Amino acid sequence: MPATPVADLELDLDAFEGPFDLLLTLLLAENLEPREVDVAAIVVAFVERLEGRGEVDLEACGEFLVLIAALLELKARLLFPEEAAELEGLEPEQAAEELARRLAEYRRMKEAATWLAERLASQRDRWFRLGPAPLQPRGERRLAPQPPAALAEAIRALATPPPSVSLAHMALRFPPVSQFLERFRALLARRSRFDFEQEVGGLSRVEQAVAFLALLELRKTGEIALSQPAPFAPIRVSRADSERTPQWTARSA
Repeated sequence: MPATPVADLELDLDAFEGPFDLLLTLLLAENLEPREVDVAAIVVAFVERLEGRGEVDLEACGEFLVLIAALLELKARLLFPEEAAELEGLEPEQAAEELARRLAEYRRMKEAATWLAERLASQRDRWFRLGPAPLQPRGERRLAPQPPAALAEAIRALATPPPSVSLAHMALRFPPVSQFLERFRALLARRSRFDFEQEVGGLSRVEQAVAFLALLELRKTGEIALSQPAPFAPIRVSRADSERTPQWTARSA
């Protein structure tokens, strides 16, 4: 009697290489962990073996399903170790009740499957679709009659280039340096000294920069004297003839 496809099925897995019967023997003897066995690869190998034989052996398929079911049961028990330990600790009466409960649940599932199969057989030729049909005619949207002159005016408006956007408000306006030169000279004509930060505190950053350039220009021409006690300290501006002393010269240097 020739060997069945299950008996002569050779496997080449990551954790095992050899016949399928030997794999089951190792699993039952706990020499191989079920989690290391790729069940999907075994099923693919069996299907390829059947395809190579060119015929479907129902007896071999049934035998293979039984063996694969046993293997899947072993893997499933590893996923729920608490449940397996709980079932092992039950008394005979409790175990009988648990078995009866599972049989009743199985009977309900089987009856539901039978009902679904009968429902499918009785309504096999009926089809329905939720929502509108794909070939539903769509209403045609018609526009009210429009005079040709209005259409020409609309096209003419679209063809007119838009006005250019002015960016004048984004340009930086620099005040003349002479404006601050005159302002600082007038201040020193009334007072002998003043603080630069107090005079330009309400101005913009650009105006403050121009005012500082004017200050440097006055210092270059020798009209004023500048003093600053420390870095980032307030800058004091005074007349050039009011601090012609060695002490001022050292601070300004």
